[in-house]
Amino acid sequence: MARTSAQDSTDAPVTQGFLGPDRSWHVGAGLLTLATVVAFTIWAFTHTGTDVNAFLLILAVAFGLFMAFNIGGNDVANSFGTSVGAGTLTMKQALVVAAVFEVSGAVLAGGSVTETVRSGIVDLEGMAIDPLAFALIMMSALLGAAVWLLLATRMGWPVSTTHAIIGGIVGAAVTTGLVTGTGGFAMVQWGEIGKIAVSWILSPLLGGIASFLLFGAIKRRILAPAARAIALGSRGYDDAEDDDDDDEEDDADESWQRHVPASERMTELQQSAFAESAALDLTPGGPGAELIEASADLTKKERKAARKVERKAAYHALEKRVPPLAAGAAMLLAAMLVFKGLDNVGLNISVGGGVLMLVMLALGVWMATTIFARALKKQSISRATFIMFSWMQVFTACAFAFSHGANDIANAIGPFVAVLDVLKTGQIGAEAAVPTAALIAFGVALVSGLWFVGRKVIHTVGTGLTAMHPSSGFAAELAAATIVLLASVLGLPVSSTHILIGAVLGVGIVNHAANWRLMRPIFLAWIITLPAAAGIGAAGVLVLRAIF
Repeated sequence: MARTSAQDSTDAPVTQGFLGPDRSWHVGAGLLTLATVVAFTIWAFTHTGTDVNAFLLILAVAFGLFMAFNIGGNDVANSFGTSVGAGTLTMKQALVVAAVFEVSGAVLAGGSVTETVRSGIVDLEGMAIDPLAFALIMMSALLGAAVWLLLATRMGWPVSTTHAIIGGIVGAAVTTGLVTGTGGFAMVQWGEIGKIAVSWILSPLLGGIASFLLFGAIKRRILAPAARAIALGSRGYDDAEDDDDDDEEDDADESWQRHVPASERMTELQQSAFAESAALDLTPGGPGAELIEASADLTKKERKAARKVERKAAYHALEKRVPPLAAGAAMLLAAMLVFKGLDNVGLNISVGGGVLMLVMLALGVWMATTIFARALKKQSISRATFIMFSWMQVFTACAFAFSHGANDIANAIGPFVAVLDVLKTGQIGAEAAVPTAALIAFGVALVSGLWFVGRKVIHTVGTGLTAMHPSSGFAAELAAATIVLLASVLGLPVSSTHILIGAVLGVGIVNHAANWRLMRPIFLAWIITLPAAAGIGAAGVLVLRAIF
């Protein structure tokens, strides 16, 4: 199978001089991060006042941005793993998309107000603690979650940042209660812990089922005709010169022997298109592989005629079956943004108005995709399929990034803003305003984490669990978005990270290429995320209480 440059980019970078071949990108991202940290720290002092404990505020800023950095390295990297692994986006393009849509999601829909107690899993109100102790609990929770996320990211394990911050709060709060005699393990709402345990199974299961069904349908109804056209091609793949090549060949058997050398002479985009079709449709037992065996008995004329029929069917599938799929995907992604991304903006859209907007969007996407499919008829069917699904996956990646920036930024900014509010007012409030400066700074930290430490998680999701291509990556992202939306509406205890991992495995099951061995340490990491973050948070709060 041909490898794309985007797939290679997920591997460990080759060192070429100082900081390697991406020196300018490293330096630029580093300077942007440093400038953001300095500017945000100065802003924090002006926001809280000059009489605040300077060391405590600096630590709070550092812990908060460190948490956002590691959310970028793990959770954001997990979201972009399918796109980078499929060759749809390079690592640099993923960084640019993340910079625009993650930060936009955080600023536009990150919420103007947040609960000071990020997790309702611990009864902090019953502890009767003073504001400083509360601030130390939140800071320790940030540190505990961030350190565990960094360790998991370095191992290439995609884990839930929500479970991590919950674990940090539980560990710090229970430890504080035991030390001060104001509470203990009875403070923990164990029923909520049970829901988290249920999500370890429910989330990947639902994501896997949805992805299995969706990608299976795409493979049968859209990719199979392309596979048959490729299998009947004169050199084992379909291009515009196939008909001419038939006249130059001596026999069909020899053409299959030249299958691999021919692919090596193709351009990078042609290789990507070939990999898309070959990996997904010429696998043993697939429609393409079966046709290769059957076509051995065909004459050149019969094979040429059959290929024309299959090629016509393949273009028909792109023109007639992909547009309604794209329209449905647009409606689902738009609904996800409304319910999971824009609910904090305060848009008062009626149900009827929302449905009408979604229908209008679907019709527009349907027509645009149809026109695009017709324009691709001049391309080979393998390349047309690759380009079509690549563009569709770009939009799913952008929607995921916006929704992620709008929602999961709260895992870092919620506890931080709680600390900031305590330092400013000297008391614990039920809610705290989220300054725009904090949203921007934490959004930049997300993107920085993606660039500097996110490659191993991207490699795990994009190539480690199974081979990814635009059609399978699109199916995995769309299936995950669908389950996230349904779970939000139904109130099911799920994790978006776990759902996407399940969706990737669903693709692997369809292709009979799921890496279950790699899934074992990942599942173990899911289980120990909460206790690991709790342990680090507990140790952190003891140290902070000793200092302050």
